[in-house]
Amino acid sequence: MRKGPATNVLHAFLHQILRSKRLILVVLALSILLAILEDLFTGEALKIDSWAYSTIVVGWRQAWLTPYMQQFSDLASPVVLFVICLIITAFAPGRQPGRCALLNLVLAIALNVLLKGIIQRPRPEGFRLIAETGYSFPSGHSMVSMAFYGLIIWMIWHNEKDQMLKYVLCATFVLVIAFVGISRIYLGVHYASDVLAGFCVSLLWLAFYTKVIAPLFLADRAPEERKA
Repeated sequence: MRKGPATNVLHAFLHQILRSKRLILVVLALSILLAILEDLFTGEALKIDSWAYSTIVVGWRQAWLTPYMQQFSDLASPVVLFVICLIITAFAPGRQPGRCALLNLVLAIALNVLLKGIIQRPRPEGFRLIAETGYSFPSGHSMVSMAFYGLIIWMIWHNEKDQMLKYVLCATFVLVIAFVGISRIYLGVHYASDVLAGFCVSLLWLAFYTKVIAPLFLADRAPEERKA
């Protein structure tokens, strides 16, 4: 059976999507973010928030675990991120890797402040373990950790020649990002939807930053990145 023009266009479109990991990432992150925003603006209870509260806040809280969760949360603190920027400046390849990471961090923070000011969602009440001010959505720590450590993952993936070391480092930073988000729910200062939305916004940001801005700071782009 001959395929019509519409079928050919659809097949070409699907083939292009499968070839572009960046496009798949953008579509998934945007879909999740829009779904969360729809429920948020219509006033519907988000199931993920109820599940995370009963699982992480009620189920996981233990006196011995709380200090570790605070330490995970601190991995997205300004002091820690600034120190890592200095390490990137000293050891990462490229013309200006430290400035690349620092600019990414500053812009991600500015974007988070802007979004919080627009949406103005209050923080959870009644079960906070630490004091926090400001609005809740999207989670600043989650956005910053995904944007900052996500850029580091991108740098490692495209520059590290040792395959085993590359996988180990990337997996480590993925866990760091995940536990920063989990710690914010555990400590009671964010809803799970705040954290998930923060991750999604930063993934969308990274898709743009690593394509348009980051290559301006780095000397040689890896062959994989040229094809992305």
